[in-house]
Order: sequence, then C-alpha cells, then structure tokens
Amino acid sequence: MKKIKVAVPATVANLVCGFDILGMALNDPFDIMEIELTDEPIIRIKHTDGFNLPEVTEQNVAGVALQALIADYGKKIGFNVTVCKNIKPGSGLGSSAAGSAGAVVAANFLLDNYYSKPDLVRFAMNGEKLATGVKHADNVAPCIYGGITLVRSVFPLDIISLPSPSLFVTVVHPQIEVKTADARQILRKEVQLKNAIKQWGNIAGLVAGILKNDISLIGRSLEDVIIEPVRSILIPGFDEVKSKSKEAGTLGGGISGSGPSIFMLSENEIIAKEVEQIMINMYNAIGIEFKTYVTTINSQGVKIIDSE
Repeated sequence: MKKIKVAVPATVANLVCGFDILGMALNDPFDIMEIELTDEPIIRIKHTDGFNLPEVTEQNVAGVALQALIADYGKKIGFNVTVCKNIKPGSGLGSSAAGSAGAVVAANFLLDNYYSKPDLVRFAMNGEKLATGVKHADNVAPCIYGGITLVRSVFPLDIISLPSPSLFVTVVHPQIEVKTADARQILRKEVQLKNAIKQWGNIAGLVAGILKNDISLIGRSLEDVIIEPVRSILIPGFDEVKSKSKEAGTLGGGISGSGPSIFMLSENEIIAKEVEQIMINMYNAIGIEFKTYVTTINSQGVKIIDSE
C-alpha cells in the first residue's frame, strides 16, 4: 500500500475518576485522515475542515507525531497527510489525540505494521505534548488500542487493555472551548489524603467493575472528588445535567477529558436517548449552542476504510 484512508475515533479521557490514566474510544464522532507514503523526506499536511489548524509540520500534532516515527524508523521516507476533522478542537473529545494517533497508525499500516501499539502511543504522545504541554496517553491509547485502556505508567510506558462493556454513551458538547492546558492550570497542586483514598477506591472499583462486567459497581465508582469539583465550574449547566441524568437512570458520568463535553453511561439506548433530551433541554434553556451524540464504545480504534 502507498496510500490509506482511516477513520479515527473520538475518545473520552479520565472516565470521571481516572485522571490521566483511563480512556475510552467512541464510535461517534470520528475524523477522516488520508496518508500517502512518499520517498521524499518531507511531511506535507492539508486540512479540508474549517478549523484553521496549523499545516506547518512542527506546529501540527500529526506532523510532530510523524516526525517522531520517522526519526525512529531511520530511513528516508515522508508522508502526505490530508485531514478532515469532525472532532472539534477544544471539545474534550480527544481532537488532538485523533490527529496524532490517526497519523502514526495509518503510517504504520503503510510500513507493513513495523511498529507495535506501545511504539505508536509513544510517537503519538509527542502530538499531545504539542497540544497540551504534557505527554499524556489517556486519549491516544484508546484511540490506538480501541475500547477502554488503563495507562499504568507513562515512563516507562505500560498500557493495559480492558474489556468494553456493552453500554451506551451520551455526549453533549457545548460549543464553547476549554483548552486542556488552561484546564490543567486551575487544578490544585496538593490533594488531601482522605480525598486521595476515596479516589483510589473509585478507580479500583471502576476497573474491577469493567473486568467483572459488574454494571452496578461501575456506576458506584463513577465519582471524582479531586478534578471534577474544580473543572466543572468552567462548564455551564454541568451540575444540573449530571443530577437530572442520574434521576433518569444513567449509571453516571462526568467531564469528558478537560471539557466542555459531558458524557453519561447508560445500560440501554432508551435511557441514553432520555439523557440526550435532558442535555438538549438544558442547553436550549441556557442559550448555548451544542451538539449531542448517542453512541457506543469503539472496540477497534483507528480503522482502515480505504487503501491503494
């Protein structure tokens, strides 16, 4: 293959209590990327969407991720990259991760799968550092692996794939921007021990619930006592959306990544659709434009949709 087109999934990072260590891939929305392998040692990037993202290699998340891959590969190769983003930048749905991960996964397909998934995560993290200032993997890992991933360690990289429960995911994206770098700056630098203990219990409970497919345990563990109380003040309507969604029967949920998107997990599509209507009513009342999705967990990650 010399050219490939891939669908790159949006992701939900943190999964409420797992700040920087848990992430989940979604079936909707997704970006479309076309990557062409060339013998000319240069990376060319073109965006066909309307987000006005940089096309200079060193300023583009896909560009710096591919630079890391090429430097490791050690041969004179280059890539032409065309991106059509449907995951809006600043949405909290892993837009930068999609650019980084999609580029290196597609490039790896063109290189006959020369690299392992952990290698690809390592390359993609360079894009996350460009976008957020931090080499975190909680978005790029599920984007590459699919499903739900646990990042046990970044240095050294240690990623564990978890089973994907058959749950529905309802997402509302208020059309305001919360930059990840800004959302990190407002976080407290110190955490009370009692809150840390409670958070550890929730993270362990959530992972155990996923492994055992214990839906009730998953629901009980979707609680964040450290990050959400601080970041939620940046998202209008957050508390009411969450409380009304719980009343409607959702398992729980919270901020997707650094926000402003909010996600909720439900056992069936009926509840998921009811939660969507709660979100619609809330943001119509507030007067903020928004977009909603009712989707499921993407177990595959980046997917080939065409090649030549």
